[in-house]
Amino acid sequence: MNETTEKQIPNLQEMDEHEARRFLAILLANLKPEEEYSVRHPEDFTMEIPQSGERFRGRENMRKFQEAYQLPATPAVDVSRVLVRDGLWIVEGTIGYDDGRVFNLVMICELRDGKMWRDRWYFAEPFEAPEWRTQWVERMEPGAPSG
Repeated sequence: MNETTEKQIPNLQEMDEHEARRFLAILLANLKPEEEYSVRHPEDFTMEIPQSGERFRGRENMRKFQEAYQLPATPAVDVSRVLVRDGLWIVEGTIGYDDGRVFNLVMICELRDGKMWRDRWYFAEPFEAPEWRTQWVERMEPGAPSG
Protein backbone atom coordinates (compact mmCIF):
# COMPACT_ATOMS: atom_id res chain seq x y z
CA MET A 1 0.00 0.00 0.00
CA ASN A 2 1.60 3.25 -1.02
CA GLU A 3 0.92 6.79 0.19
CA THR A 4 -1.10 7.68 -2.94
CA THR A 5 -3.42 4.69 -2.43
CA GLU A 6 -3.83 5.55 1.27
CA LYS A 7 -4.96 9.07 0.34
CA GLN A 8 -7.66 7.70 -2.01
CA ILE A 9 -9.46 5.99 0.87
CA PRO A 10 -12.45 8.06 2.00
CA ASN A 11 -12.72 9.41 5.53
CA LEU A 12 -15.17 6.94 7.05
CA GLN A 13 -16.19 9.36 9.80
CA GLU A 14 -17.58 11.77 7.21
CA MET A 15 -20.02 9.20 5.79
CA ASP A 16 -23.74 9.19 6.46
CA GLU A 17 -25.76 5.96 6.83
CA HIS A 18 -26.44 5.60 3.11
CA GLU A 19 -22.78 6.13 2.17
CA ALA A 20 -21.56 3.79 4.92
CA ARG A 21 -23.95 1.03 3.82
CA ARG A 22 -22.88 1.35 0.18
CA PHE A 23 -19.20 1.43 1.17
CA LEU A 24 -19.49 -1.68 3.36
CA ALA A 25 -21.57 -3.55 0.79
CA ILE A 26 -18.74 -3.15 -1.73
CA LEU A 27 -15.93 -3.79 0.77
CA LEU A 28 -17.52 -6.88 2.32
CA ALA A 29 -18.64 -8.34 -1.02
CA ASN A 30 -15.01 -9.04 -1.86
CA LEU A 31 -13.39 -9.66 1.53
CA LYS A 32 -10.03 -8.89 -0.08
CA PRO A 33 -7.25 -8.43 2.50
CA GLU A 34 -5.54 -5.63 0.54
CA GLU A 35 -8.76 -3.60 0.24
CA GLU A 36 -9.71 -4.02 3.88
CA TYR A 37 -6.15 -3.28 5.05
CA SER A 38 -6.30 0.26 3.70
CA VAL A 39 -9.42 1.23 5.69
CA ARG A 40 -8.03 0.01 9.01
CA HIS A 41 -6.31 2.33 11.46
CA PRO A 42 -2.56 2.04 10.81
CA GLU A 43 -1.38 2.10 14.42
CA ASP A 44 -3.80 0.20 16.60
CA PHE A 45 -6.54 -1.58 14.68
CA THR A 46 -8.26 -4.36 16.65
CA MET A 47 -10.83 -6.89 15.45
CA GLU A 48 -12.67 -9.11 17.93
CA ILE A 49 -14.93 -12.13 17.61
CA PRO A 50 -16.36 -12.54 21.14
CA GLN A 51 -17.99 -15.94 20.52
CA SER A 52 -14.65 -17.58 19.80
CA GLY A 53 -12.65 -15.42 22.21
CA GLU A 54 -10.37 -14.15 19.43
CA ARG A 55 -8.75 -10.73 19.19
CA PHE A 56 -6.61 -9.68 16.23
CA ARG A 57 -4.29 -6.79 17.10
CA GLY A 58 -2.87 -4.73 14.27
CA ARG A 59 -3.98 -4.48 10.67
CA GLU A 60 -0.96 -6.49 9.52
CA ASN A 61 -1.98 -9.46 11.72
CA MET A 62 -5.51 -9.19 10.35
CA ARG A 63 -4.24 -9.19 6.78
CA LYS A 64 -2.03 -12.24 7.42
CA PHE A 65 -5.01 -14.08 8.93
CA GLN A 66 -7.19 -13.23 5.93
CA GLU A 67 -4.54 -14.34 3.46
CA ALA A 68 -4.13 -17.66 5.29
CA TYR A 69 -7.89 -18.28 5.65
CA GLN A 70 -8.76 -20.56 2.76
CA LEU A 71 -12.37 -21.09 1.73
CA PRO A 72 -13.60 -22.62 -1.54
CA ALA A 73 -15.64 -19.46 -2.13
CA THR A 74 -15.83 -16.01 -0.61
CA PRO A 75 -18.64 -15.83 1.97
CA ALA A 76 -21.56 -13.70 0.82
CA VAL A 77 -22.03 -10.75 3.16
CA ASP A 78 -25.30 -8.86 2.78
CA VAL A 79 -25.44 -5.53 4.61
CA SER A 80 -29.06 -4.71 5.40
CA ARG A 81 -28.68 -1.73 7.72
CA VAL A 82 -26.04 0.65 9.06
CA LEU A 83 -26.58 3.09 11.91
CA VAL A 84 -24.03 5.89 12.01
CA ARG A 85 -23.33 7.84 15.17
CA ASP A 86 -20.37 9.93 16.24
CA GLY A 87 -17.39 7.66 15.46
CA LEU A 88 -19.50 4.51 15.52
CA TRP A 89 -21.18 2.24 12.96
CA ILE A 90 -23.64 -0.48 13.96
CA VAL A 91 -24.02 -2.88 11.04
CA GLU A 92 -26.74 -5.51 10.57
CA GLY A 93 -26.69 -8.17 7.89
CA THR A 94 -26.10 -11.79 7.07
CA ILE A 95 -23.13 -13.87 6.04
CA GLY A 96 -23.64 -16.97 3.93
CA TYR A 97 -21.21 -19.75 3.13
CA ASP A 98 -21.12 -21.98 0.06
CA ASP A 99 -22.15 -25.01 2.17
CA GLY A 100 -25.54 -23.37 2.79
CA ARG A 101 -24.92 -22.02 6.29
CA VAL A 102 -26.27 -18.50 6.80
CA PHE A 103 -25.70 -16.50 9.99
CA ASN A 104 -27.10 -13.21 11.16
CA LEU A 105 -24.27 -10.73 11.53
CA VAL A 106 -23.89 -7.66 13.72
CA MET A 107 -20.76 -5.57 13.54
CA ILE A 108 -19.84 -2.76 15.88
CA CYS A 109 -17.24 -0.59 14.18
CA GLU A 110 -15.52 2.17 16.09
CA LEU A 111 -13.82 4.78 13.92
CA ARG A 112 -10.77 6.90 14.62
CA ASP A 113 -8.92 9.31 12.33
CA GLY A 114 -11.32 8.41 9.49
CA LYS A 115 -10.51 4.68 9.59
CA MET A 116 -11.80 1.54 11.25
CA TRP A 117 -10.17 1.39 14.65
CA ARG A 118 -11.97 -1.42 16.46
CA ASP A 119 -14.41 -3.98 15.02
CA ARG A 120 -16.49 -6.53 16.91
CA TRP A 121 -18.24 -9.18 14.82
CA TYR A 122 -21.16 -11.15 16.31
CA PHE A 123 -22.49 -14.19 14.45
CA ALA A 124 -25.86 -15.74 15.30
CA GLU A 125 -27.19 -18.93 13.79
CA PRO A 126 -30.94 -18.75 13.06
CA PHE A 127 -33.19 -21.10 15.04
CA GLU A 128 -36.81 -22.16 14.87
CA ALA A 129 -39.05 -20.11 17.16
CA PRO A 130 -41.19 -22.06 19.64
CA GLU A 131 -44.82 -22.47 18.63
CA TRP A 132 -46.21 -21.32 22.02
CA ARG A 133 -45.25 -17.66 21.47
CA THR A 134 -46.74 -17.18 17.99
CA GLN A 135 -49.76 -15.34 19.43
CA TRP A 136 -47.54 -12.37 20.39
CA VAL A 137 -45.21 -12.04 17.41
CA GLU A 138 -45.24 -11.39 13.71
CA ARG A 139 -43.00 -13.45 11.46
CA MET A 140 -40.13 -11.81 9.64
CA GLU A 141 -37.63 -13.17 7.17
CA PRO A 142 -34.30 -14.18 8.74
CA GLY A 143 -31.75 -11.41 8.20
CA ALA A 144 -34.41 -8.84 7.31
CA PRO A 145 -33.89 -5.43 8.90
CA SER A 146 -36.44 -4.24 11.39
CA GLY A 147 -38.75 -1.61 10.10
